[in-house]
Amino acid sequence: MRITFVLPSYPKKPTGGFRVVYEYANHLVERRHRVNIVHPRKVKNIPPPPNLYRKLRREIAYFLHKILLNPKPKWQFIDDRVNMLYVPEPTLQYIPDADIIFATFWSLAEYVYEYSENKGEKCYLFQHYETWGGPKEKVDATWKAPFHKVVISKWLYNIGQSLGAKDMVYIPNGINHNHFKILNPIEERKPCVSMMYSEIPWKGAEDGLEALTLTKKRFPNLQTILFGAEKRTRNIPNWIEYRQGPSQESLVKDIYNQSSIYLCPSHAEGFALPPAEAMACGCAVVSTDCGGIRDFAKDGTTALLSSPQNAEILARNLIRLLENDELRIKIAKAGHEQIQQFSWEHSANLFEQFMNVCVNNRKKHSNDKSFNNNS
Repeated sequence: MRITFVLPSYPKKPTGGFRVVYEYANHLVERRHRVNIVHPRKVKNIPPPPNLYRKLRREIAYFLHKILLNPKPKWQFIDDRVNMLYVPEPTLQYIPDADIIFATFWSLAEYVYEYSENKGEKCYLFQHYETWGGPKEKVDATWKAPFHKVVISKWLYNIGQSLGAKDMVYIPNGINHNHFKILNPIEERKPCVSMMYSEIPWKGAEDGLEALTLTKKRFPNLQTILFGAEKRTRNIPNWIEYRQGPSQESLVKDIYNQSSIYLCPSHAEGFALPPAEAMACGCAVVSTDCGGIRDFAKDGTTALLSSPQNAEILARNLIRLLENDELRIKIAKAGHEQIQQFSWEHSANLFEQFMNVCVNNRKKHSNDKSFNNNS
């Protein structure tokens, strides 16, 4: 089968939604499918960089990617058989013919909707409720548009249902258990809390830092490790260790496996990959109830959950595990067992079955209806 994924940009730094697409691509080419991944330089409805310097820098970066380097992201393994395409804009002339094609962000849906039938049966891979990245009315229109829809969590499935979405299937993300695994026994871990740091507001980093500061008052010798794609910022206290852009190997060995607890302060997540990876590596997870995490995190059993944007309760749950090592070990082991149900092999099986159904039952859509009229 010929498969195309259209991404909203080229990811120079680790991004969970892009990683999911690359993981699917790796598994699909292993099954002898032909996979194209389209990376556009610009997409309508996504504003350009706010100043000329940033715009020029992006133009140069695009030139280097497409003309000179044609690189693959260094932070993610991508099979050589995956066809990585770099295009000015995801308009028709730059899209290869295929049997099935996936939009992966709300601003790409209008492009994909307008493609001719030879570009493939039209689908949408929903990885978040993307109102953080666009006007609510446009985001909601993508849920109601005539695409076959894959959602990565039950939380997103429920959102789709509330919006009147049709033709939806739930296929959860997977975890690479050959990579994300326990190297340091759960019982032997010293008190250490790790957290992914991002300046994206809905990632909740400020809440996480406040919760860690409150916890530090109770446990002055607490070790804390933050990691992220960006450089260290001034608002990270000096007593917190920060590691920029760790490799996956270092993330597993030096961060997850050296941590007894993983903290996730996000306001909303489509699936929440880092807590899932940390679970697979033996961390007890303290998190907000951020939506997509519910697929594998059960409060009091496989994690400790609390409502978003409440640093005091996050701190209370951190302290609870730091004061009760037996509970910490119990939750970490239950979480590790639970997350074993999520694998890329299983997800790829479901994804392949979904595509076969779509291609074998191709629907004909009228060309005289606009995207918004169908919403």
